[in-house]
Amino acid sequence: MINKQIESAAEAVKDVFDGATIMIGGFGEAGSPIELIHALIDQGAKDLTIASNNTGSGEVGLAALLKAERVSKVICSFPRTANSTVFPDLYNSGKIELELVPQGTLAERIRAGGAGIPAFYTPAAVGTPLAEGKESRTFEGQDYLMEYGLKADFALVKGRSADTHGNVVYSKTARNFGPIMAMAARISIVQVNEVVDPGAIDPEIVVTPGIFIDRVVQVATPVHESDLVAAGVSYP
Repeated sequence: MINKQIESAAEAVKDVFDGATIMIGGFGEAGSPIELIHALIDQGAKDLTIASNNTGSGEVGLAALLKAERVSKVICSFPRTANSTVFPDLYNSGKIELELVPQGTLAERIRAGGAGIPAFYTPAAVGTPLAEGKESRTFEGQDYLMEYGLKADFALVKGRSADTHGNVVYSKTARNFGPIMAMAARISIVQVNEVVDPGAIDPEIVVTPGIFIDRVVQVATPVHESDLVAAGVSYP
């Protein structure tokens, strides 16, 4: 029997190496695996490339990882949101690189990476500065840009429940980037509120099959990013 449950978040991320590319789930707060991110901060890996929808809020979670200057490059769609205070300072001081990607393109790049598709064409960003240096082609009279599939060494995602085989279900919009990131990473790690026995989850509602998950960590009462930001918490 395959048991993918790991004892702790610290144990789950202990082999993340310097220079790794990591996909981190979340659409703002939804789906953000804060406990895994904080464990990664404690672990100490540096010079990381992070692919995520945004750059975090306040000084917790992803924003705390950036503040610790462990990240050399961010691939994202929304680098600056209402509570994004860390990234702008790092970027303006030249301490971090940004690859800006339209959100739909980012999602498709990740999905393509997980599906073994090396590249695809999209009309998004045609005629904008984001088109500079990219191959373009015309199909049926419309211009398209070529974008490359995106893969990662690790994915950190957040689910609601998983069994010990790694079959995962999510809570509402927390499933936004999680499923495709789990497919696109060499090692996918999920934190969930509960871990159940195999067979306890109806196969018809499984979103991420266990074949795409390598490690499962139970975090029974995960913190909420918005609560930490409102309280002015800074990690560590």
